[in-house]
Amino acid sequence: MKSAITICLVPEAQQGPFVFHDGIDAGCRAAARAGFDAVEIFPSSAEEFPASELPSLLKNHSLGVAAVGTGAGWLKHRLSLTSRDCDKRAQAIQFISALIDTAGEYNAPAIIGSMQGQNTDTTKRAEALQHLAEGLGTLADRAQTHGQVLLYEPLNRYETNLLNTQEAAAHFLIDNNLVQRGVRLLCDLFHMNIEESSVPETIRRISTIHPGIIGHVHWADSNRRAMGFGHTNSQSIYKSLVNAGYKQYLAAEVFPLPSAVDAANQTIQSIRTCESS
Repeated sequence: MKSAITICLVPEAQQGPFVFHDGIDAGCRAAARAGFDAVEIFPSSAEEFPASELPSLLKNHSLGVAAVGTGAGWLKHRLSLTSRDCDKRAQAIQFISALIDTAGEYNAPAIIGSMQGQNTDTTKRAEALQHLAEGLGTLADRAQTHGQVLLYEPLNRYETNLLNTQEAAAHFLIDNNLVQRGVRLLCDLFHMNIEESSVPETIRRISTIHPGIIGHVHWADSNRRAMGFGHTNSQSIYKSLVNAGYKQYLAAEVFPLPSAVDAANQTIQSIRTCESS
């Protein structure tokens, strides 16, 4: 497995669970210094993505791009794939599509997390899920033009009321033929600690339902701090990922506590400990 760490370029998300907030240059330098293989970037939009700076930074620091987040579309503009307003849904598709194209230039997938939205009318849940399936399908087709998958992240109950568990999300993707179109699950361990009775067992089950369905992992502890700063049994989770054949990124989407450097170093240490156990 490979290591990655988050760089947030969205001023409105300064309090969010991202390690580096001081710009793409400083973030790449710090990521390389800590020993990471790649960065996961959270930009304000495709238009504000640091395309002119990033290629040389990646080359100079021997880094890749693990993934690109799309959540600024929700945070800044309240766009979602499940809005009851068809114009808002179209704007959400447009916003994400542009970021898929940007991510594709770096051989990276885009993440659908907060932009999935939520169901605000319990009598319309089926309608919201239908909108979600349609949106994910359209975006997965766009990602496929770049040879990339699309990452779908189930969120905990406090952030969405659509699909909270990995198993529910896996069945949803399969039932709507979305895995075949290139949608993969993002297993965020913070959300899973809230929603799953056993994270390792969940990983085993979803990998049995559809081998290779896990496309990305957010390597975060139970308190959304760096792995090892909470009470998650990281070694049992790591072993379950190995057994599932997972070989992609373990990305630190965590708070920069007690400092960004400490969070980065602790993440790398936790991964190396798991690798050697």
